[in-house]
Amino acid sequence: PPAGLESRASRAKGARKEKEGGKTGKVEPKGAAAFASAGVVKGMAGQARVLQGQAELPLAERREVRAGATLGEILRERFGFSGFRPYQEAVCRAVTEGQDVLLVMPTGAGKSLCYQLPGIARRGTTLVVSPLIALMEDQVGKLRAQGFAAERIHSGRDRLSSRAACAEYLAGRLDFLFIAPERLRVPGFPEMLAKRKPTLVAVDEAHCISHWGHDFRPEYRMLGQRLPSLRPAPVVALTATATPMVQDDIARELGLSEASRFIHGFRRTNIGIEVVELSPAARVEAVRKLLEPKERRPAIVYAPTRKHAEETAKELSELGAAAYHAGMETGTRDRIQSAFLGGELEVVVATIAFGMGVDKPNVRTVVHMALPGSVEAYYQEIGRAGRDGLPSRAIMMHSFTDRRTHEFFFERDYPDPALLSALFGALGSRPQTKEALSPRVESDPEKFEKVLEKLWISGGAIIDADGGIRRGREDFLGEYVAQRKHKQEDLAKMARYAEGHGCRMLHLVRHFGDQEDDGRPCGVCDVCAPDACVGRKFREPSRAETAAIQKILDALAEEDGQPMGRLHRETFGDALDRRSFEHLVNGLVRAGLCEVRSDSFQKGGEWIEFQRVSLTEEGQTHGGEAPTRFVTLDEEPKKKARGKAKGKSRGSSKAFWAWKARQKKGG
Repeated sequence: PPAGLESRASRAKGARKEKEGGKTGKVEPKGAAAFASAGVVKGMAGQARVLQGQAELPLAERREVRAGATLGEILRERFGFSGFRPYQEAVCRAVTEGQDVLLVMPTGAGKSLCYQLPGIARRGTTLVVSPLIALMEDQVGKLRAQGFAAERIHSGRDRLSSRAACAEYLAGRLDFLFIAPERLRVPGFPEMLAKRKPTLVAVDEAHCISHWGHDFRPEYRMLGQRLPSLRPAPVVALTATATPMVQDDIARELGLSEASRFIHGFRRTNIGIEVVELSPAARVEAVRKLLEPKERRPAIVYAPTRKHAEETAKELSELGAAAYHAGMETGTRDRIQSAFLGGELEVVVATIAFGMGVDKPNVRTVVHMALPGSVEAYYQEIGRAGRDGLPSRAIMMHSFTDRRTHEFFFERDYPDPALLSALFGALGSRPQTKEALSPRVESDPEKFEKVLEKLWISGGAIIDADGGIRRGREDFLGEYVAQRKHKQEDLAKMARYAEGHGCRMLHLVRHFGDQEDDGRPCGVCDVCAPDACVGRKFREPSRAETAAIQKILDALAEEDGQPMGRLHRETFGDALDRRSFEHLVNGLVRAGLCEVRSDSFQKGGEWIEFQRVSLTEEGQTHGGEAPTRFVTLDEEPKKKARGKAKGKSRGSSKAFWAWKARQKKGG
């Protein structure tokens, strides 16, 4: 946001904290210079990967590409790849020819090459806007290791280093300059960039510019105002998570109305997705059993809160686990991240603060210990599994109680519209300070900051460079209410995904509008291949359960679309408890014989939600023979009494314990 609009964490720690509880982290931790290191190993598809903890490579001397070289020749000679991955060549060709491009491809599909190769082919400096310090450091380190002249400017760099990078840019000695979007509001910085036009502008994580996206960042809104001064360079906007609605918003905000759109490759054929309904109390033990086999590690376990991350990591320490979240000291986070990338740490139990900018090809399992906040965030997080192309699993644990956590964070992050109206009413044409406004609107400093931020984003407030706040446009409220509703719909879509009975991967592919996917089921998720599950277990129904299943089918055949409660009550009465009944219904849903959809009615001025159960087309034609293998075991894993066994190193990594010993010694 503009000067003067900063969060409580900014004032306290000098860096904005990552949002948690279903929101994607805002800024990677500082101190990420370890990413720009000298040691290189070969990873996925032969791509060079830079290890942490070593000396930073010096800035390479810029070299022009060979005259007349084709894109394929530049790919081989300068980047060391034998060929393009799917869809890369068409994108690179369009950008090289000077077209504006909007590229939406999944994490790990090779988006970075789609600006790096055209940038080199166009013979000049490519300006890359990225919101993540760790990602910038990682990219600069890799590019330098490949012999390219790459620099970066962000808040983690000292002033002298940033000035040196600016001088190299103005002298035309850089192939790539990475900048954080906040730099665009530093007086004189945009003018400096415009003095020497870049050959290409790449906007990474472009979904951050859209307030309809899952990771909106206000500072990205400035890009649309600054891009005209950098033209005629073409602009390529890249993201791994953008629905058609977000794609349109990106194009509108960046002025890319004529941009070519490439929306490809969302299907991850090597990731088997499983969704397990499980009470919160049973999840830690379930994760332990899941990750005990060595072949299911390395693993990333996403916890809903910092407290959950710490407690779970403690319970899983025998597996070589450590917690990671935004509340930790920067140095601690960096050591954990470095140990995980280096193989000393096998399991990271983290909030959503972890993962952005972390490229580890051999992650075998990603576990979500609670319902994620949006389908977009979920897809991005599971995409960190299996980047080496080998079989991997993504397991989501959830229950209805998870929604309460999301409701808490929603109320925190999206204040009541009445508070925005109150702040708007307190503003005038003359600038006022936050200190003067807060007592008149909201006394809690953190809550006031959030109200001000949302009012500014919606256009109801104007914040001057010196922090003065004055009234903006009067029609701000409609946009804010729409944003609020959209965020609620994001969670509802995620809940529907968790409760769905179709192919998990196909649902994600359709959600993002992949233009060329063939629409086939994945064949490896819990719906397509129950026998392949590692987090879910299935058994055949007993004779009594088979009879109960048939009664449900018969009742729905007589009257389809019954409310869940009435179907249970009128079919079984007290003969079958509600929980057992719902397990049978879930089994029918998983077998594709029934579907459950949400409905609501109004009573006493309040809307009451309930669920309706209906037969699918297959269920309507079912010939009376109940399916035999679909019912999940309803016994939840029992918590073990850990006692003295807690300290055992069963299944642990020697490297992990050596690393832990070094941490205790301060090493």
